[in-house]
Amino acid sequence: MLRAMFLCGLAVLRAASARAASDDAAAFAVQEIRLEGLQRISEGTVYNYLPVNIGDRLDGRRVAEAIRTLYSTGFFQDVELRREGDALIVVVRERPVIASFDIKGNKDIKTEDLQKSLRGVGLATGKSFDESVLDEVKQYLTDQYFSRGKYGVRIDTTAEEMPDNRVRVAIDIHEGGRARIQNINIVGNRSFEEQELLDQLQLREPNWLSWYRQDDRYAKESLTGDLETLRSYYMDRGYADFAITSSQVSIAPEKDEIFITVNVEEGEVYQLSEVKLAGDMQVSENELRQLLSIAPGQVYSQRLISQSSEAIKLRLGLDGYAFAKVDAVPQLDKDKKQVALAMVVDAGHRVYVRRINFLGTTDVNDDVLRREMRQLEGAYLSNRAVDRSKIRLQRLPFIKDVEIETHPVPGTPDLVDVDVTVEPGLPGQFGGGIGYSESQSFILNGNITHANFMGTGQRISAEFNGGEYAKAYSFAHTDPYITIDGVTRTASFTYRDVKQLTSSFSAFSTQTYASGVDFSYPITELQHVSFGSSLLHTELATYDSSSEQLKDWVTDNGSSYLRRIDGDFLLGTEYDVVELSAGWLRDSRNRVLFPTQGSLHRFNVSTSVPTSDNSIEYLRSSYQYQQYFRFGFVPLLRDVTFSLNTRLQYARALGDTSALPPNLHFFTGGPDTVRGFSESTLGPRDSLQNPYGGDVALSGQLEMLLPMPKKFAQSARASLFFDFGNSFYLGDTEFEDKLGQPKEYDFDMRELRASVGVGVQWLAPLGLFRFSYAIPIRYQRETYRHWGDDLERFQFSIGNAF
Repeated sequence: MLRAMFLCGLAVLRAASARAASDDAAAFAVQEIRLEGLQRISEGTVYNYLPVNIGDRLDGRRVAEAIRTLYSTGFFQDVELRREGDALIVVVRERPVIASFDIKGNKDIKTEDLQKSLRGVGLATGKSFDESVLDEVKQYLTDQYFSRGKYGVRIDTTAEEMPDNRVRVAIDIHEGGRARIQNINIVGNRSFEEQELLDQLQLREPNWLSWYRQDDRYAKESLTGDLETLRSYYMDRGYADFAITSSQVSIAPEKDEIFITVNVEEGEVYQLSEVKLAGDMQVSENELRQLLSIAPGQVYSQRLISQSSEAIKLRLGLDGYAFAKVDAVPQLDKDKKQVALAMVVDAGHRVYVRRINFLGTTDVNDDVLRREMRQLEGAYLSNRAVDRSKIRLQRLPFIKDVEIETHPVPGTPDLVDVDVTVEPGLPGQFGGGIGYSESQSFILNGNITHANFMGTGQRISAEFNGGEYAKAYSFAHTDPYITIDGVTRTASFTYRDVKQLTSSFSAFSTQTYASGVDFSYPITELQHVSFGSSLLHTELATYDSSSEQLKDWVTDNGSSYLRRIDGDFLLGTEYDVVELSAGWLRDSRNRVLFPTQGSLHRFNVSTSVPTSDNSIEYLRSSYQYQQYFRFGFVPLLRDVTFSLNTRLQYARALGDTSALPPNLHFFTGGPDTVRGFSESTLGPRDSLQNPYGGDVALSGQLEMLLPMPKKFAQSARASLFFDFGNSFYLGDTEFEDKLGQPKEYDFDMRELRASVGVGVQWLAPLGLFRFSYAIPIRYQRETYRHWGDDLERFQFSIGNAF
């Protein structure tokens, strides 16, 4: 045996010696290098990669190394080295270049996303083509569609040769349908019914809403999320040692049905025996303990532990410890079914802001954005200040969206830069044309409205409107920062010539000249108070065809006159007043246009100050409450936002004024109050059975805002709504019913009108388009004694969104 091994070793040594002798005999010193076969690759590129230079001694080992190196570049299909005397001849055949790269048949994944991903594996126009890459591409795309539950996907790849060593690559995708879930089975649950657990999951068995929600379509990512949801559901209810032992996904032979089985071990319910705080806290332990949502004796809850950790991190973030860490370390006593919990706090370094950078827009002056920032350069980083800064920027009417990111400064653990990426919105509208509104019919208008004039953040508006019943000229200028403290000033001038207050109003002419100035003062971050004054000259006139109530008011108030114009008698009055106003505003909404959270409280009151004997006296007030909220604890409503918008208005005449001027009445009905009813038609009716308006109005709109795709969230909104409201009259003016008998319009909740329906809003360059279809569910039908309400199910309006 030993002799045989010795002979084999000797043979190997001899073969190696012979090969070395052969290599030495074939080796030569390279005096010249020539390249053959190049078409697009430059000679310099080959020389850079070739590990052989003139003067080098080339042997078999160096030849193999050179061939491997040139192959590894990916530029060549074939490489051959030849010798002619002392010259090295490098013969190559280049890989073809991809002349075009087409993908078709994909619907579930965007083409640009596929191209971006495939570029990473070398498949892109202009790159060298390697046929083996197609197999990788096919497997990659198959995996992508499998993860989306499309197991019947078929991917065909072709590479068509073209002249000049080029290829045309085509990928044809037949996606097929996403596999539908037929059954989800949870095994091992004892404490909760299976249906209760299934209700928590995103994936569902087929149901009557599956055609819309697509929740019976299997996706691997969704299952992973559902397993985590299931784990959280148990651990939030005390099952500290809960475990998912396995999850199986079975697919039918036709690859269109999915069966999911999840095996769980519930364990037992644990209680907290103690809760400790430890580590580098930087804030007193007593203060941090007040933030805890957990205490000894409570049932163990992972959700409450996470909330407590977040509360501590937020509190530390207020003092600049932006990267604080809180680790919850539970120790389970399985015999006593208790958990000793230690909250280990690591505040880390206090972090300061070196620089704040604004990205994404050049149309807004830097100081306009900086004055909205509550996070300042040089100050420590505060999460509350950053969040408030984002909301303030989003609330600017010319800003569509804002994203704020912090980046550590390299080499300095206590400094960060804050990048504020601003997506600009429409700053205003310009132009003119023909429009339409419910109240004024067709309108000829010209206007300019700009909320960011010359990049200063100041708002200007000038408008001319000529409609069938009204003409108006107005100019207003708003400077939101006349002081560094954010005092706002608005100056305005308006002229209005109105023939009818609404399209169905009795004949009544109103001419008003008004000029005024208002100041708004911030008293807290969310609250403002305002004060203003206006000088008004008003002329009101009735015709022979006007109602008795209008004629009575004109006769009893102001300086009355009687004129004859074009054969028609005009009974009018005029008066001058100085109107003083005050208001209070608390606004915590995250946006002005299309908000999704927060609330609004707005209260305004105004009164007239007589300036002459012909003056009138009145008081007007209004209160608006708007709230956005969610029912996150209801699975079906988890992603749905609700809004409530209510408005209460009240006015009364003062002094010797007999009644509130008709042009100051409150009207309800229409897109802004109660949809489904003709605009401004609800409430008191005059002697001609036309809307007269009221001195009290109550209206409300409860809406369920339907989820919208992210790219439309800031430009469109759809909702289901319930509207209610009406106008009432508390003054001394007399009204009659259909039979000529006295009729009262006192405030009565039983007289509120109501409707339900669907609404759509769309922010277009011309303004805010609003469409609604409503079904009145509480309204006055016409009877022998009462006139019926004017119903109008489909309504639309074009409003100014700025």
